[in-house]
Amino acid sequence: MISLTEPAAERLVADQAFTPGMPGFVGVAVDLLLDRPALPGTPPGSPAERPRLRHGFLTAGSARVAVVSGPPSPGVEASAARMTEDLRTALPLIGVHRAAVLDEAADAVDPQTAGDDAYATATAGIRVGLEAGIDGAGPYGLGRRWHLAHAIAPVLAAAFANAPLHHGRPTGWRSVRQALRRDLPSAPPGDDPRAAWTALVLDSPSGGRTFREWTRSAPGDRPTGTDLARHIATLRPPVAARRHLEIDVADRQPGDGWLVPLAVTAALLDDAYAAAEAECATRPLVGTPRLWERAARDALTDPDLATAARECFVSAYAALARQGVSREIRDAVAAFTERYVLRGRCPADDVLDRVTARP
Repeated sequence: MISLTEPAAERLVADQAFTPGMPGFVGVAVDLLLDRPALPGTPPGSPAERPRLRHGFLTAGSARVAVVSGPPSPGVEASAARMTEDLRTALPLIGVHRAAVLDEAADAVDPQTAGDDAYATATAGIRVGLEAGIDGAGPYGLGRRWHLAHAIAPVLAAAFANAPLHHGRPTGWRSVRQALRRDLPSAPPGDDPRAAWTALVLDSPSGGRTFREWTRSAPGDRPTGTDLARHIATLRPPVAARRHLEIDVADRQPGDGWLVPLAVTAALLDDAYAAAEAECATRPLVGTPRLWERAARDALTDPDLATAARECFVSAYAALARQGVSREIRDAVAAFTERYVLRGRCPADDVLDRVTARP
């Protein structure tokens, strides 16, 4: 296996970052957090066998997190229908391990002491996959979609915050899962998405050093292409380039609540009108200090995030209506918007209400 120099690794990451394509296909992966360790862990990027569901796959992301991954589908409705069927198939398979699936996104993570792997192994989220966009400018341009995804990421993270507890007690965060990202900038560096992704990959830790530092080792100690692929698979930034765009900002939602992050995220990025409105709504937030910290701690009690969220969710609903998306999906988005977004709340607030109401 050929080892990688720093320039070779940079070229490889940049070349494999995106496969340009017009918006249309949508994918979703739903993490299921178990109440106790019960699954055989699968190292990220490993070739371990994944049970095939009707449409996608079931993977043991860790001993406590099962991942149901749906395939790329032609639109939100097809993606939602396939995930619904796969979840019905997956839950009995998980039940064999005699573990219950929690409605929250985390329950035992302390963001002050958690290790680098806590995000992927002890928290649960919802990842939405969308086409990267086309090279060049315009409403479907790859660069515009990359920057818009980063702009809406903390807003959606605040709206879908659902991990306020540590061992049953309030932590002061609406999402301890997103608190692990509290030091993130509010916008990606630079104008070139491929360069930004390449820098993130190579400057991320890998075995006590950054991957870039590894490529600068002596010739016999340098990483291989397999090492690079495994390293990329372990990275869980809010927005990732996996040939397509992967948006990983929503906490696990109660019941079938995964449907709302799927629909809202796809609508804001794939509908040209909604994308333009989301750009306007989030423009005041770009460059805001400690934005991810505010999203994780305060969620929609933060007035700036609340204003942006209201505009984004209304735009998303209008886009779904223009696209003729089913009434079931639109009603789910409308109900979430009314129950939480318009009231400056998030699902974590329901959890906190229940905890503080205990005698």
